[in-house]
Order: sequence, then structure tokens, then C-alpha cells
Amino acid sequence: MAMTTEEGDRLAGLLTEHAERIVQRWTELVATSLRGRLSQAELRLQVQELHRSMINAGARGLADISSESAAELRAVLGELSRNRARQGFSATETAVSIYALKEVLVELADGGDGALSLRDVLAFNGVVDQMGLSTFETYVQAREGLIADQAEQLLELSTPVVKIWDGVVAVPLVGTLDSARAQVVMERLLQTLVDTGSPYAIIDITGVPAVDTQVAQHILKTVVAARLMGADCIISGIRPQIAQTIVALGIEFGDIATKASLADALRHVLRLTGVETARRHPRREA
Repeated sequence: MAMTTEEGDRLAGLLTEHAERIVQRWTELVATSLRGRLSQAELRLQVQELHRSMINAGARGLADISSESAAELRAVLGELSRNRARQGFSATETAVSIYALKEVLVELADGGDGALSLRDVLAFNGVVDQMGLSTFETYVQAREGLIADQAEQLLELSTPVVKIWDGVVAVPLVGTLDSARAQVVMERLLQTLVDTGSPYAIIDITGVPAVDTQVAQHILKTVVAARLMGADCIISGIRPQIAQTIVALGIEFGDIATKASLADALRHVLRLTGVETARRHPRREA
């Protein structure tokens, strides 16, 4: 039910008059729901900040937390939600920290001193519901942002570009190569070619479980982009199973050099640059 200005005034007064009791009981309930994952002192500071911002919102802000009067309250709720999301709390645990206030109000109403009527409790429950929804929405946005950031970081970690010799860089690919990852591979490879001035790049697909038409297209686009930057690409890691798949699919790599292993690709590049290499043979015992 919607709260009237008169009810908002009474409830703001109630929050002020029973401040210590409300903060103490609210903190206890939240601590129980979080099962000791935050210290009592930290929880009390959070509850005190919420309590103070509700009082500052006044009757108008409590009646409508989307109003200008409730700007501080919304900011406090948002900061609480984002912190809980970063700390790994669930959406339920975050929302319960707000909804615990309902139980505190019921306990005040049961005190029998007439400070809070049933109508007041129902009206204030509506405010708590608004606060809980605001918290939940902010929490979801924060979690989605964290997941997106983590996915981007994992993507960068899974597509390293390393310099393995003067003028030679390598991109060891592991896992499935989709469009998003292929774009990252291309961008990082081209940037590394610019930074190092390397004329050769080895794209190693030893860790790619399967090569289909889409994966092949991503690799070919990367090779073409590197050539436009003046670098030649060698594809290594062509295992027998992958070779058979490529032939069966009719995929053409054209004049792109392919090798069975990264070592073979590196030896090929070194020969192109005029560096002599020799295989080491195991020493025979006398």
C-alpha cells in the first residue's frame, strides 16, 4: 500500500525515537542471516548508514524512494548492493539485509505501547519492499558487470602473444575459438607486431580441440590481417585428426605455411631468417 505524508512523518519520527533499538536489532538479524561472513562492527556501520539515510529521506522520500528526497537513501542502497556483489554474497543474502527491517518493525508493534499501528506496519512494509527491489536491481547490474569484467580478463589470459625469437612472435591458442575470442586474438597479435616489428608470427592451434569451418575462417582472417601489417604467419599444431577434418571440410589454407608442431614452425621461421639450427641427438654411452 502507498504511504501517505502523515504516515511518513510518523515513521520517520519512530526511526529517530527508537534509533538505538532499531539499529541493534536490525544488526542482529542481518548477522544471523549472513552467518558470520561479516563482522558485527562492519554490519552495524552499514545498518547505521541505512538507518540515517532513511531518516534524512523524510516523509516524502520514504513515501517514494525514487524521489529527489531519497537520493541519499538510493546511493546508500546502491553502494551496499555493489559491495555485497563484489564480496561474493548472493542476491538473497543482500536483499535479506533490507527485509530484516520488517521483523524489527513487527517487534515494535508487538511492544504494546501503541507507537506503531498495524496500518503503519503495512505502509512501512511497502517502503522496505521498494528498498529491497532497488537493492536487488543494483546487485544484478553489479554482478553482470563483474562477470563481464572477469570474462574479458579470462579472454585476455587465454590469448597470450609471446615473443619467442628476435622477429618471431607466437600465439598459442587453447580451447574453442569463437568470434569474440578471434577478435581479441587479431587485435593483440597486430598490436604485438607493431610493438616488436616482428616479420613472422606463429599461430599454434595445438590446444584447439577441433577445427571446423568457422574456426578456420577466424584463423584465415587473422593471417590476412597480419599480412596487411607486413608479417607472414605460420600455422602450427596440425595434428592428424585436424588434418583429416580440414581435408574433409574442403578448407583451403592456400599458400599459408602449416607445421605439425610449434618447434617445427619455429625451425621453419629460423631457416627463413637465415639462422642455422641443428637437432640434438642423445649422447651414446661408451
